[in-house]
Amino acid sequence: MLRRSTGQQAGDPTYPPLNALKRVAEEVWLVDGPVIRFGTPWPKMPFPTRMTSIRRAGGKLFIHSPTPLTGGLKREIEGIGAPRWVVGPNRIPYWWIPVWRAAFPDAEVYRAPRSKDQVGNHIDFDTLTLDRDPYCPWSGEIFTLSVTGSYMTEVEFFHRASRRLIGTDLIEAIEPQKLGLAMRWLTRLAGVQHPDGQMPRDLRLTCKKTKRDLKSAVETMIGWNPPSVSSSRMDTGTARTALGNCSAPCAGCSMDEVPWTSYIAGRLQSFFSFH
Repeated sequence: MLRRSTGQQAGDPTYPPLNALKRVAEEVWLVDGPVIRFGTPWPKMPFPTRMTSIRRAGGKLFIHSPTPLTGGLKREIEGIGAPRWVVGPNRIPYWWIPVWRAAFPDAEVYRAPRSKDQVGNHIDFDTLTLDRDPYCPWSGEIFTLSVTGSYMTEVEFFHRASRRLIGTDLIEAIEPQKLGLAMRWLTRLAGVQHPDGQMPRDLRLTCKKTKRDLKSAVETMIGWNPPSVSSSRMDTGTARTALGNCSAPCAGCSMDEVPWTSYIAGRLQSFFSFH
């Protein structure tokens, strides 16, 4: 389980050590990054960042939601393979994509639909779009699933070999003890506070016109029956607490199958009862 380091200050929602590979499954690594602040001019919410790296056949790396590429992290990445695809799964995690593209010019960059609305000119090179087409170059080993809303589309991934679901903002569970008083209140109001993390209420509102698509996407994820999850906004330890029974005391947040499917089903029911 990931825990706050001894020297970490209260109110810091990150999970040290930062900017370093943490192996959580065969061919799967996480990297915890710094805090980003996102939202209205006030209040801007502090969010932890997390990258997932999956090594495919031939040492090709799938980089999901890239974090800052420090010199040390670059050396670690080069030690496990070569980035082939750099993926921005929704309109939010885009800031460090140009740095990765500059460091690994052979990598293809994929972005979620409509992310240009947020990115503007920050990304000034050609990219590919993640859409409903399931035949992505990584499809043999990683399933791709779009969840569409009026504000943004988030693309979820499922790594077949490790049976790991990889998400970003669709479900959040932020530990209140890692936040200041105001942020504790706001995360509780948004419905994204541990131990009852869920789809943020504001994001739910943007999906009211696409409930049928959302329902289908969630049912697909339930059908995958993943025993583990990597989420950019949910600590692996927090995920275990939120989902119920722990099956292993590791950084990979392995969960019993029933609590995970029950959790998604519960969050789905919560969405459809929200008005």
